[in-house]
Amino acid sequence: MKKLINLINILLIFLTFLWAIQPIPAWAMDCFTMENGKTAYGKILRIKTTPNDTLLDIARRYDLGYNQIIGANPGLDPWTPGTGTEVLAPKLFILPDSRPSAGIVVNLAEMRLYYFRITDNGKTKFYTCPVGVGREGYATRLGIYMVRSKAIDPTWVVPPSVRKESPDLPEKIPPGAGNPLGRYILRFSRLQYGIHGTNRPWGVGRRVSHGCIRLYPEDIAQLFPLVPIGTLIQISYEPIKVGWDNNKCYLQVFRDYEGRIDDPFARALLAVNQCEKAIGPLKIDLRKIKKALKEQNGIPVTVATGTREE
Repeated sequence: MKKLINLINILLIFLTFLWAIQPIPAWAMDCFTMENGKTAYGKILRIKTTPNDTLLDIARRYDLGYNQIIGANPGLDPWTPGTGTEVLAPKLFILPDSRPSAGIVVNLAEMRLYYFRITDNGKTKFYTCPVGVGREGYATRLGIYMVRSKAIDPTWVVPPSVRKESPDLPEKIPPGAGNPLGRYILRFSRLQYGIHGTNRPWGVGRRVSHGCIRLYPEDIAQLFPLVPIGTLIQISYEPIKVGWDNNKCYLQVFRDYEGRIDDPFARALLAVNQCEKAIGPLKIDLRKIKKALKEQNGIPVTVATGTREE
């Protein structure tokens, strides 16, 4: 039995290695031009697996985090979903409720980053990608920060708290494959946080860091040149989100892992009320709201439609 367990562990490590070194796309982050009267962008995809696909392969291929692909596909084995299996890829994105006109928002509950940027023609674009966040006891402090500095191929100065947990670590780790910061980092204006890449991409969409925000290598490579020093960074916690588009109101619910919401149903109704203010009177489906709150799978669900005639 012990030999079997060891073989399984070796196999999982090997599969993870293969996934981590797979070819990465030239452009991974989703990008949209914002429109008036619309806060939901994209669509939910249905994908057929190919031979040897894992859910983690699909997550990275479609720039989703571990939490999103697992939450959207309950019951599927993450490592062996089977060839030809239909997999949901929730590529429908709802904007954060609180956001600057320009800057970065990281929603810890969603484990997703949004970067808002005003273009030369005065329009606003937003870019979005999944992130890994702080594990239990190391959650990034909520609040407003700024990008203090940027660095390519940074040296990791190991914090004392990390060395206390892992005494074998050196004081500094130079650039290279063994550096957990990856190739790029945007450092925060206070505390020791940063938005950076990772040499462990399977941690994206998970609570694994000591407070820093981890991105897939391809995502940070695209984000890094876009973000100037001085950019605002807003760290928020929004497990219940609402958005609207095409006379529909969407509710998106993630697990409230910090237990910050005392009455999720009341919070959801309050959020749906924002939809009503934006698109007019709604026909609300309370059963769908309750179902979304129960499942907490992160898939945006249509819970109300406008009743106003076009």
